[in-house]
Amino acid sequence: MAEEAAQQPLAFVAETVLKKRKSTEALALTRKAQLELGKYGHGQKNKKSKVEDIKRPEQFIKQFRDQELDLIRMKQRGKRSKKVIGKPKSKLLFIIRIQGTSDMHRRTKKILYNLRLRRIFSGVFVRANDGMLEVLQKVEPYVTYGYPNLANVKELIYKKGYATVDRQRIPLTDNNIIEQTLGKYGIICIEDIVHEIANVGPHFKEVVNFLGPLTLNKPEGGLLGKKQPFKDGGEAGNREEEINELISKMN
Repeated sequence: MAEEAAQQPLAFVAETVLKKRKSTEALALTRKAQLELGKYGHGQKNKKSKVEDIKRPEQFIKQFRDQELDLIRMKQRGKRSKKVIGKPKSKLLFIIRIQGTSDMHRRTKKILYNLRLRRIFSGVFVRANDGMLEVLQKVEPYVTYGYPNLANVKELIYKKGYATVDRQRIPLTDNNIIEQTLGKYGIICIEDIVHEIANVGPHFKEVVNFLGPLTLNKPEGGLLGKKQPFKDGGEAGNREEEINELISKMN
């Protein structure tokens, strides 16, 4: 009996059948993942978002390669000579984050977070010096910056400014809040804040920390060529005094 079974020819499975079987198995695995995610979701919207978060292997590979490339480019930008970077032309810089995607390396993200630029179209005032310009070179594709004039400093603080007290955002509508926090530095009203920032006064750091990052509007028409340097016709990098035109559009 065993000899007869051994002598029987092997059954031939058509290629189309094999492809269909493989497709069916893949579909079943995907469906299983969807069901598992759905068990722990809260509502149909949450289920859908969890399923969409599933990435294919090739997506992970591309993301990893993009992040490694970003790290290499960041190191290259960090090696630019001081002659290329130039010297600060003012004591005050305003930085705007204009870019931020999954191709960003974690070291790039850390620099942006240290600058308190966690979101796209957020802006911060910083003291302009050689060290700051060198830092900005490393994250140049993701930010644009320049020297704000007094009018824009005042407009930004009055329109977009808010206090950060106990990790809560409080509108600058009451000078009592300013006096309670910054009164010990002789800063008791919003005009004092404007003066301290515009002139980069001795308590500039305390005032900037009190204010927190400013949330700007997306410019009409968006930004084109975000990662290209401003000097080459793009949006990123040092705009010097021309930052004021962009601030007016985003304030």
